[in-house]
Amino acid sequence: MKFLIVGLGNIGAEYVGTRHNIGFEVVDQIAEETKAQFKNESHGAIAEVKYRGKTIVLLKPSTLMNRSGKAIRYWLQKKKIKQEHLLVVVDDLNLDFGKLRIRSKGSDGGHNGLKDIISMFGNQNFVRLRVGIGNDYSKGKQINFVLGKWTDEELNQLLPIIKKCAEATKSFVANGLKNTIANYNGKV
Repeated sequence: MKFLIVGLGNIGAEYVGTRHNIGFEVVDQIAEETKAQFKNESHGAIAEVKYRGKTIVLLKPSTLMNRSGKAIRYWLQKKKIKQEHLLVVVDDLNLDFGKLRIRSKGSDGGHNGLKDIISMFGNQNFVRLRVGIGNDYSKGKQINFVLGKWTDEELNQLLPIIKKCAEATKSFVANGLKNTIANYNGKV
């Protein structure tokens, strides 16, 4: 059985360490924990690893956040992975910093990466792990906040959050969606 785990983010040095790239950081954590190595391929960086008898394909799309759907559809088809075995890790302004929310489907919630995936698939039926980045910004400064670097205080708390996300993602692969939701939703 194969799973595609996608971390959403933007490529380029200027985006490293930004809130919008937490998806990349989570798949990097999974790769580190499983000793997987990324290779630059068509539409993204790919790593493949066996985990509890299953194959996990990790993807960091190179299509930029707002065109993530193209890369995801390409790799689902190339690796012959069912849409129900897709999990997308994404930042969420609507959740408190560090809070996790796992859903089997839903709207884009104003997130352009999710909006593109939904548009590309023609449906909302894919698992997403939303990671709260908070919303501590002034009116009209949302883009600056999302593309901004973590504060020192946030950085001090970030690694345990990323590790919890990696754990939840591996739980989805090993234990299924219902167990994962029961054990990780709302956790900080």
